[in-house]
Amino acid sequence: MKLTWFGHSAFRLDFQHSRVLIDPFLKGNPRFEGQDFDAAIDGVTHIALTHGHADHIGDTIEIAKARDIPVLANADLASWLNAQGVAKLDPGNTGGTLRQADFAMTFVRADHSSAFLDDAGNSQSLGNCNGLIFKPNKGPTVYHMGDTDIFGDMALIHDIHAPEVGLVPIGDRFTMGGEVAALACRRYFDFKTILPCHYGTFGLLDPDAQTFVKALGDQGERAQALKPGEGLDL
Repeated sequence: MKLTWFGHSAFRLDFQHSRVLIDPFLKGNPRFEGQDFDAAIDGVTHIALTHGHADHIGDTIEIAKARDIPVLANADLASWLNAQGVAKLDPGNTGGTLRQADFAMTFVRADHSSAFLDDAGNSQSLGNCNGLIFKPNKGPTVYHMGDTDIFGDMALIHDIHAPEVGLVPIGDRFTMGGEVAALACRRYFDFKTILPCHYGTFGLLDPDAQTFVKALGDQGERAQALKPGEGLDL
């Protein structure tokens, strides 16, 4: 099982028979510049979305249409994508699990918003914001937190799913910042591998992961601040 970070919250999980793009904000993502778009989407079998903001939907519509692959998303966001011409959708909602050939994905809570702003400036609500739990048939359980603040029910997410890999937003302003994100990891989880994300993309976000790694204390060695385009075998 391999994980690749493309910058911001965009990851790819390569399972035994499936290749899943999460929040594929690639084109227009400053952290993706210099990377190969075609290589990033090569062999992709699924797209999974945490919520409906443009920096998470990203290139979903283009990729889903071109590759004729399903998008896993909350029901409201899935309905909106269908209206944009995406034919294959696998909708769910908070607490629900979508079972695929060699992995299952569960929607869990995240504290954030989810709306799409069109070219005319109209805002449309696109359902809940979620974190995503990926449980492969073979390999560790991965928790993409989505965009979120810390919340006490993270303890239940740990109790129910026991994720071993955490993809953690740390950039502040629109999500929890580095110190609070580190507190979430230390207090509620026992991650073996921690990968920070949602930082350094724009000027409004914290530029690096230093505050987060320092605040992890003796768990700092579990954190790996990948460079965009880097992969990791899990």
